[in-house]
Amino acid sequence: MGVVVIDGTTVRDFVRDEAAFAKSVDEQFAALDLNNDGVLSRSELRTAFQSMRLIESHFGIDVATPPEQLAALYDSIFQKFDGDRSGAVDRGEFREEMKKIMLAIADGLGSFPIQMVLEDDPHSLLQKAADLEASKS
Repeated sequence: MGVVVIDGTTVRDFVRDEAAFAKSVDEQFAALDLNNDGVLSRSELRTAFQSMRLIESHFGIDVATPPEQLAALYDSIFQKFDGDRSGAVDRGEFREEMKKIMLAIADGLGSFPIQMVLEDDPHSLLQKAADLEASKS
């Protein structure tokens, strides 16, 4: 775990650096593509979101969510990522949705720097944004 100082500008600058952002998102995509077929299936994307535990916890406290509600939520996330409705998420679709997510995070952070504790995850886009910012100093 590490502590980083980050704000919306840091995240936006990372997204604007097309080469660094594309490389980072493509690495994340490759890590999620468990069967290496070049697309993310519904189950691969669900596994990724389940591992983040964003839905099954509230401020670090486990919450009981009915399985059918979780399934519906994961299905809606998959549909959002699968822009062409092909039944799989390709690299371009994944990159576009991750860009939207990162820009939404930037908007939420605003211009005031905050300290954030990040798990040791080699694919963390927030960590990569902080690292890119630190490399400019």
